[in-house]
Amino acid sequence: MMFRALQFAVPLAVVAFKAPVARLQPRSPARSLGTLLDLMGGGDSALVAPGDALKGRAQKMPGIEGYRHFVLGTELDAVPEGHKVAVFANGCFWGSEKGIWRFPGDGITSTAVGYCAGFTPNPTYEEACSGRTGHTEGVRVVYDPAKVSFVDILRWFWEAHDPCSGMGQGNDRGTQYRSGFYYFDDDQKALIEASMKAYEAQLGRPITTEVAAASDYDQYGGLWFYGEQYHQQYLAKPGSRPYCSAQPQGVDLAPFESWCPPGLESYAPKLPEAFWDAHKPRKGCSVVNAPNEPVVM
Repeated sequence: MMFRALQFAVPLAVVAFKAPVARLQPRSPARSLGTLLDLMGGGDSALVAPGDALKGRAQKMPGIEGYRHFVLGTELDAVPEGHKVAVFANGCFWGSEKGIWRFPGDGITSTAVGYCAGFTPNPTYEEACSGRTGHTEGVRVVYDPAKVSFVDILRWFWEAHDPCSGMGQGNDRGTQYRSGFYYFDDDQKALIEASMKAYEAQLGRPITTEVAAASDYDQYGGLWFYGEQYHQQYLAKPGSRPYCSAQPQGVDLAPFESWCPPGLESYAPKLPEAFWDAHKPRKGCSVVNAPNEPVVM
C-alpha cells in the first residue's frame, strides 16, 4: 500500500528523470520504490558495511579504454607526464564534470565520471544507485598543474554544491550522492582541509564532506571506477536532459591567501577572477545550460 500511495503522490514522469534518454529501461518495483523514496527525501542515510557490499567483478567497464572525451577529444584514461589527478564528488556527476571541462585554456586534459570511495570493484550504475556498493558519484580530473592549480579545482568543488547536505544533494538522496574529496598526496590533503575549514566558517553550517586518502580504497580494488560510456560528458551529447541536482550556495570561497597552509603558497590560483565573475557556479546549477565548449578568456 505504501508503494501505491507514493505512486499517486509523485508524477510517474519524475521517477526516471535521472536516467539518460537513450538508456531508459523498465524498472523493477523495488527500484521504482527506491527512486520514489529518494524523491521524497528518504534515501539511504548510512553507508553499507564493506562486508555487506555487492561482490562486483574483475572486468573493467567496457568501452572506456581508448574512449576520447566528447568535448576535448583527449583520451579519457590517459595521464600525460607531468600531469596530476583530482577526484571529488559533489552530487550529480553530470554537472560537476561539465563545470571542470569548461575551465579556460588547455590546463584540463580530461574529465570523466564514475564511482568512487566504495567497496565493490567495477560497479555498474544500477549497482551504485542501489546504495549497496558504498560508492558516490564522482568526477576524475586530469590536469596540468602548470596551467591550472589544484586550488582552482577546489574552489569549483566547494562553490558548485551544498557541502552541508549529508547523504544527498538536491532531489537526489542516498549515500551515492554524498559530497567527498579524495587526496593523492599530503599537499592535496592540507589544501582540502584548510579550504573546508574556511568555507564552513563562511557558510555558518557544519560541512559533511567526506575527506579520505585514495589509498584507503586500495583494499577494495581502488578509489575510482569509470562510469558507463553513455554517462561520460553526458550533458554535451545530443538528446541529453539539462539536469543536475547540485545546489550551489552562492558563496564565494574566501581568498586563497586567507586560508593557505604555510609552505603551500605555490598552489595559488591560476584562473583569473574575470573567469569566476562571469562563469562561477550559481544557484540552480546554472552550468547545465552553459555552452559545452571551454570558456575563452
